[in-house]
Amino acid sequence: MSRRNSGFDTLQREIDRIFDTFSGGLPTRGGIGIFPSLDVTETDKEIKISCELPGLEEKDVQLSLTDDILTIRGEKRAEVEEKNGGYQHMECAYGAFSRSVELPAHVDPNQVKARMKRGVLKITAPKTPAPNATRIEIRPEG
Repeated sequence: MSRRNSGFDTLQREIDRIFDTFSGGLPTRGGIGIFPSLDVTETDKEIKISCELPGLEEKDVQLSLTDDILTIRGEKRAEVEEKNGGYQHMECAYGAFSRSVELPAHVDPNQVKARMKRGVLKITAPKTPAPNATRIEIRPEG
């Protein structure tokens, strides 16, 4: 693991811990915490993001990528109705969420792939080649 990955991983864990602490005393919206849990990993070739969205389907989630900021938005709408003889119980859960994360490297937005399975969104974003550094010579005046 490179030194950059190690520092990024540490920073991501600390940010997640802060968000978890902040949202810990707040209610969830439709069974989803106000800040859905994210796992971000980086390799030499790509960035992988996993986001837990229990009870949601692809149609409930929107992704956008602007200036290396990935935003995940969604809304959960659930209605449960139970009838048992003269007893009726109905619950409705509605809630919207949004979470943005700055990607640690430039990616090609046309190559980003996302899939959702069993309430877990997985995003793969191939990195674009880093621009070469340009050396600038400093010349004394005179």
